[in-house]
Amino acid sequence: MTQVVLVPGLGLGPESYAPTVQHLTTPYEIVTLPGYGDPAGPDDDLHTEALATRLLEHVNRPAVLVGHSASCQIVVAAALAQPGLVKALVLIGPTGDVTASDWPTLAARWLRSAVWESPSVVPILAPQYARTGLVSMARAMEVARHYDLAAAIRGVTCPTAVVRSEHDSLSPADWAQRIADLAGAQAWTLPTGAHMPVLTNGEEVVTFIKRAVGVYNGQ
Repeated sequence: MTQVVLVPGLGLGPESYAPTVQHLTTPYEIVTLPGYGDPAGPDDDLHTEALATRLLEHVNRPAVLVGHSASCQIVVAAALAQPGLVKALVLIGPTGDVTASDWPTLAARWLRSAVWESPSVVPILAPQYARTGLVSMARAMEVARHYDLAAAIRGVTCPTAVVRSEHDSLSPADWAQRIADLAGAQAWTLPTGAHMPVLTNGEEVVTFIKRAVGVYNGQ
């Protein structure tokens, strides 16, 4: 049976996927990593490839990997490392555009996205960020912003879906389309939401996960 493995976005924890997985009938596991749900220790290697290796320790059978935001880079790196094990990818609001990764640009894009987020997500996000820790998040972000997702995705051979929301400035439409084109995939834009569709558009997001599972299972 296909395994679905979901990795939270930077600073987020398993709770971020709760509105999505409640609609998921396929067996799944949410894997947290240093900077991505877990605080990073001083000796933790936060490079994308190192985190992908840690992620793959949880993948023990053919899997669909789901990433959100910066964790899309991790699941792509995992697919490159173990193409025989990773059978499909779902990239939700992927970041990783090195041409727009300086801190001022990232901050501006985050602000443009944040104004569209529902106030109801704040009490959900705050404890997750607090648990991961701002220092761990800053360390992880410093690495993630230098990972060239467009270059990496060219090597991915498994079916891939790219999903974003209408008001997501951290993962703009032209960027999502570029990633999809390089992966030989399709990009979809949900009509509502911003950078947190796993929280605000869970039922819509899970349709793409189910589709990815179905593609691998030949349905």
